[in-house]
Amino acid sequence: MTRRARFTPFRPLRRQIKVPVWADIGLRLFAALGLISVVVLIHWLDREGLTDSLDGHISFLDVVYFTMISITTTGFGDIAPVSDQARLVEAVIVTPIRLAVLFIFVGTAYNFIIKRSWENWRMRRIQERLTGHVVVLGFGISGSQAVGELIDRGTDPGSIVVMDGSADRLAEAEALGCNVIQDDASRDEALKAVRIDSAGTVLVSAGRDDSSILIVLTVRHLAPSVPISVVVRNEDNEILARQAGADNVINPVRFTGLLLAGSAQGSHVADYLADLATASGNVQLVERPALPDEIGRGLNDLPNSVRGLRINRNGREIGFWEADANRIEAGDVIVAVVPTAG
Repeated sequence: MTRRARFTPFRPLRRQIKVPVWADIGLRLFAALGLISVVVLIHWLDREGLTDSLDGHISFLDVVYFTMISITTTGFGDIAPVSDQARLVEAVIVTPIRLAVLFIFVGTAYNFIIKRSWENWRMRRIQERLTGHVVVLGFGISGSQAVGELIDRGTDPGSIVVMDGSADRLAEAEALGCNVIQDDASRDEALKAVRIDSAGTVLVSAGRDDSSILIVLTVRHLAPSVPISVVVRNEDNEILARQAGADNVINPVRFTGLLLAGSAQGSHVADYLADLATASGNVQLVERPALPDEIGRGLNDLPNSVRGLRINRNGREIGFWEADANRIEAGDVIVAVVPTAG
């Protein structure tokens, strides 16, 4: 299947904090204090190379004081290195440590003040524009295939939000042009962050049936009217998934069995089923509301080489062979086979 090579710019949602904020700050401070302690030790061992213009005596407090003004490049001049060895130590050892300490503090300020403020502002901007979007919860094999197929069918990748716990999987989704967020899809806060209540549809493929069903329950609790499709692999869990609130339950094992059974009846049945399922084939199976120019027509008389198969009318399924399929009404949802572009 061919993927698009270029996409329009997008702004990714991200929550990739691997350790708590307080722990990250603590590690940075510990590293900075460790480097400062090394400089204090070096100055103390080489205190004979320093001179104090006030009393001529270098105490441990003087060493700590000189270390701090040296690290911060304040340089009052009351204590200074006078020997060649002390000056060499300042140039070769203390200066790199000084730069390292400065980078630690500058990096901390950037990460916790500038960067986080920027990311929070950017995330709010994205959230403001999220409406009618596709939320994909789980970017494993099924989730990634679904996203690729949606893009091939013309869905703007900027209108797709992918949530997964794996940074590597999210990198793949990000490369496709999707918005991404690293979090647990069973958490209310995570789903609220992607505005689950205003989504156009939700696709759930967590890799485990129990996890997928829990996610469906959480989504349905937060978004009572949003359509939910979920992948389950155990036939016994299909009923549970529907009871949890899923509108569509897909069992890939069962679909594989259908393809195998079709291939047993002929060499072309399985190929045609696969052709219907993907946008890269010659035809495509679609579900959509009836178009204005189709109202009043029969399901077997659709324009533009469209082959109507079924009508959903107020929850009732009408096949193309039934009498009620001879007239399409406003509000009908049509399942049809259409030729793919080109």
